[in-house]
Amino acid sequence: MVTLKTIIKIIAPLVAAILVGNWFMSEVKKARFKGAPWYQAYVSIPGLVIIMAIILPIVLWIIKS
Repeated sequence: MVTLKTIIKIIAPLVAAILVGNWFMSEVKKARFKGAPWYQAYVSIPGLVIIMAIILPIVLWIIKS
């Protein structure tokens, strides 16, 4: 049973990353089709989620040190 919990703990973030990544790529395709500026996908919800996922560990590291 412990290995099942471990597998679920490993797979859950990977599935979430795949879903957010696909969502972001669909926003990129929409922006390109509309001829929007290059940053349009980054100000959408999935873009902001990705930016926060990158910035949050850095901010936490700065706060702890």
